[in-house]
Amino acid sequence: MIHILVLGAAAGGGFPQWNSNDAVAHRARAGDPDTPLRTQSSLAVSADGKNWVLLNASPDLRQQINQRRQLQPDPNAPLRASPIAAVVLTNADVDHVAGLLNLRESQAFAIYGHARVLDVLAGNSIFNVLNPDFVARRPMPMDGVLALKDGRDAPLGLSVRAFPVPGKVALWLEDGNAPDFGTAEGDTLGLEIRDEDGTSFFYIPACARMTPDLAARLRGAALVFFDGTLWRDDEMIRAGVGTKTGRRMGHMSCDGEEGTIAAFAALGVQRKIFIHINNTNPLFVAHSPERGRAEAAGWQIADDGMEICL
Repeated sequence: MIHILVLGAAAGGGFPQWNSNDAVAHRARAGDPDTPLRTQSSLAVSADGKNWVLLNASPDLRQQINQRRQLQPDPNAPLRASPIAAVVLTNADVDHVAGLLNLRESQAFAIYGHARVLDVLAGNSIFNVLNPDFVARRPMPMDGVLALKDGRDAPLGLSVRAFPVPGKVALWLEDGNAPDFGTAEGDTLGLEIRDEDGTSFFYIPACARMTPDLAARLRGAALVFFDGTLWRDDEMIRAGVGTKTGRRMGHMSCDGEEGTIAAFAALGVQRKIFIHINNTNPLFVAHSPERGRAEAAGWQIADDGMEICL
């Protein structure tokens, strides 16, 4: 069995973003039940409900741990303890790696990532607070099955298959003088998490477009968490809060002829959940027309605290 816990459903900045001043942000801060607060995106997964693997480490991780009993130390454990056994990174975006800095108190765990992402951590001295005597950094092969282990090499009952998906190098690593801002294979990954009985699901919080290979991989899947950053490609421009399209940021839109809803229509995925949703996306507003259209197409919208067992 795979236990899945949604720690955060929102894209970078959370919902509402700290400086958002629109009507929806006002509703969320006022406690409107149709616009609940969301932290920045991450999942936690476990084979036994005791040892947990984080899929990305959100800047909101400390808050997420304090809100979720599953990630808190057992009362009978030593004075310094954590059920967090490993972290698997899909890219080097700030909203996916900054949370590692919360885990700096000489606690044993393992970090898994593509070599390019691990090189980013190695090249930024702030991540040296993760003491290598306790925190192992382990590269993930592309399209190979890798058994996940904790920081002391104990098996966790889960394996990961990482695979490249269309995307973009992290914003803070962009090189304006390089083609596609210096993007290379491994900068954006999708993950298939599998237990020892063969049960599996997919986690793809960033994806720029659907390819034939990706469609074939996802066809008939039991569960897919997928990039829901923007409802429409020019959403931030129309809202007057940005100058970039979704494609420019490495995200496909939910709506439109080339959007996610259309791309998944014929794939036969049993359960589809949007995650990594931007604060401008009307999917975060219950009863919005856009949310109604997504739900009519068989999609769910991730919420902080959502729990699933496969």
